[in-house]
Amino acid sequence: MTNKVRFAPSPTGFLHVGNIRTAIINFLFAQKTGGEFYLRLDDTDEQRVKEVYRQTILQDMSWLQLNYQQLFQQSNRLSCYEKAKQQLLNNGRLYECFETEEELNLQRKSQIASGVRPIYNRASLQLTTQQKSDLRKKGLKPHYRFLLKDSPVSWQDQIKGKITYEGRHFSDPVLFRQEDETGFAVPTYTFCSVVDDIDYNITHIIRGEDHVTNTAIQIQIFEALNATPPLFAHLALIKASAGKISKRLGGFDIKTMRENGYDYLTILAFLAQIGTSSAMTTITNINQLVENFDFRNFSKSATNYDFTELTQFNHKTLQNLDFAEIKNRLNSLNINNISQELWEACKKNINFLPEIEQWQQTFNDPNFLYHNPENIDFLQLVATLLPQDTTNSNAWQIWLGNIKEKTNKQGKEIFLPIRLALTGKEHGPELKHIINLIPREQIIFRLTGK
Repeated sequence: MTNKVRFAPSPTGFLHVGNIRTAIINFLFAQKTGGEFYLRLDDTDEQRVKEVYRQTILQDMSWLQLNYQQLFQQSNRLSCYEKAKQQLLNNGRLYECFETEEELNLQRKSQIASGVRPIYNRASLQLTTQQKSDLRKKGLKPHYRFLLKDSPVSWQDQIKGKITYEGRHFSDPVLFRQEDETGFAVPTYTFCSVVDDIDYNITHIIRGEDHVTNTAIQIQIFEALNATPPLFAHLALIKASAGKISKRLGGFDIKTMRENGYDYLTILAFLAQIGTSSAMTTITNINQLVENFDFRNFSKSATNYDFTELTQFNHKTLQNLDFAEIKNRLNSLNINNISQELWEACKKNINFLPEIEQWQQTFNDPNFLYHNPENIDFLQLVATLLPQDTTNSNAWQIWLGNIKEKTNKQGKEIFLPIRLALTGKEHGPELKHIINLIPREQIIFRLTGK
C-alpha cells in the first residue's frame, strides 16, 4: 500500500516556521517511503480566508520545492461533508443543539464554581422532536455536536509512543456551526479533516502535538464513519526564543524570510533537523534530508528556535554551494555580473545573497572616497609603495612587505586604515582579495584622494 500524507494549512495568514516545518517533515516522509504528498487548503472559514494568503502558500511551497502530487480545497468539497453529516445523523452520533453562547458560558461558570469539569452537559440530547420544532419556530438555529463514547481512546504514536485518553475528557465537539437562514451549517476543521483523510486514503497524519486532543476526538469520528484511522505522528512544538511562534507575529513567516534573503535550503535543513537527535548540518540537496529521515530521531520535548542560529546557518549554506548554484540564485534576484572571483572573495562575509551586490558596488564605484584625516600621511605613504601589478595573487604580500620596510607599524595599524580607505568598513573580505578586485588607479584615488 502506498503511503499518503498531507499538509493542510489554512489560508487565513502567512505560513510560519511552525507549520512549514510540518510540511517539510510530511514531504520527507513521503519521499523516504516512496509515498505521495498532498496539499490541502482548509478554507471553509469565509470570514478569515484571503486570496493573498492562498497565493502566498502556493508560492512558499514552490520556493521550498515541496512538490505535491495533488492540491485540493475544502471549499470545493461541501457536498462531501454534507453526505458524511447525514451518515452521522442516521447512526445517532450527531445531534442538534440549541443553546446560545451566553447559555453555554453560564453552564461552564456554574460547573467550575461547583468544582466540576466544564464539559457540555448534553442537555440537547433530551429534546423531543416537538421541542426541537418549537425552538426552530422561535427563530433558534441549531448547531451540531458529535456524541463521544465514554470508552478510552488509544493509539500508538509514531513519535510519542502509546497515548491514551481515559473516559470522557472532552465536551462533545461541535462539528457544524449554527445553521444560517438557508439551513446550511458550516462544518468545522475537526470534521472536514476526517472526511478528507478518508476520501483521499491518507495513511499517516503527521502534525504538531497541539493536535493531540484533536486526534483523540477524530479517531472516534473515523470509527463512526466506518473508517480505519490513519497512523499518527505528533511533532513536539518549536518555540521562538523571544516567545510563541505564530503566523500572526511578524518575522517568523516564510514570505518574509524569502524576501529577506534566506536560502530555501537553509529553511529546509534547519527546520527538518531542529528538534531531532541529528547534528545540525547544511545541505546542498534535499535528498540528503530524505536519506537521514527517521521518526526515531525526533525529540518528544519542545525545542527553542533562535533567529541568530538561522542567520548563521544561512551563512554556512551559502558558503557550501557551488558557484553555479549561487549564480542561478543571483539571476533569480536580478543581480547580474557577479564574477566567481568576487563571490569567492566575499562569501565569508555574506549572510544573505543580496549583500554581494553591496560589495560589488563598493569595489566598482569610481567616486568612492572615505576620508579619515588621522590617516592621511600614512595613506599617502603606502600609496607610493603599491605594486604596479595589483591583479597578481601575491600583490598584497608584496605591498605589505614594502610597508613594513618603510614603517614601524604592525597588524591593525596597517590593515585598518587601508581597509577603511578602500571599503569604508572595518570588516570585510581579506585585503589580499580586495586589491585584486579594485583597479590600481582606483586604489590610489581611495588612498590619496587624487
